[in-house]
Amino acid sequence: MSKSLYETLGVSENASADEIKKAYRKLARKYHPDINKDAEAQEKFKEINAAYEVLSDPEKKAQYDQFGDQMFGGQNFHDFARGQGAGVDLDEILRQMFGGGGAGSFGGFGGFSGGSSGFGGFGTPDLDIHARITVPFMVSINGGKHNISVNGQNFDIKIPAGIKSGETLRVRGKGKQYNGHSGDLLIKVEVADSGEYERKGNDLYKTFDVSLKEALFGGKVQVQTPEKEVSLKVPKNTRNGQKFRLKGKGVPDRKTAMKGDLYLIANVILPDVDSLDPELRKVCEEKL
Repeated sequence: MSKSLYETLGVSENASADEIKKAYRKLARKYHPDINKDAEAQEKFKEINAAYEVLSDPEKKAQYDQFGDQMFGGQNFHDFARGQGAGVDLDEILRQMFGGGGAGSFGGFGGFSGGSSGFGGFGTPDLDIHARITVPFMVSINGGKHNISVNGQNFDIKIPAGIKSGETLRVRGKGKQYNGHSGDLLIKVEVADSGEYERKGNDLYKTFDVSLKEALFGGKVQVQTPEKEVSLKVPKNTRNGQKFRLKGKGVPDRKTAMKGDLYLIANVILPDVDSLDPELRKVCEEKL
């Protein structure tokens, strides 16, 4: 039985979860569009992510190991992916194909039956529930838990680090019930604004205060980052608006696990001239 998802990640069918993860990260870095500008790299990157979506999930992997490429109508995964057209979300297609229907949704039709909750067009109602939540900015950066009340249930969901506004989280089995089947809860996430940070892609920007003395003569300034407080060395003659880059201290990419950067922007604080020592004020007036 052909199982081309393993070929996509370059691993054997007996590969461990750790081997699959390592192979995925290696390929994701190689074909990431920010790194690889080749015209084919973006499509290859999509295929790698979609293959990992299945093989990293024990339940989906078990289904695929049972049926192999029959789930793609007998095509290998590369041909199946290219046949979906440009701009398609392969991850979402596979989530629908493998989304809880199990073996009962498959058989003799040249592919998966499709449709929500894996039941397709056989008269079963849509069992999924849709909801919206707003998560704190720092939770979206570092990940964490968020409590939600839906369909008479109150429970915590896991917020993955790096999530952006507009993304949807799927919680298995928390939808409606029908004839012993359960739908899923689909949660659209909005991220609350931060008064401290600005996010651009996976990079973060933050303004921090620098005294005039530190700006002129240099020094160390304590600055809080999403991870911890750091001691930043400020060189002499630091300009207002000057940027300091902390590599790898930004937002983790949900696909590659690589982090963006944190840019700290100096805000030089000028003293109230009327509060200066009279002699210093006189020297400044004469010499500046």
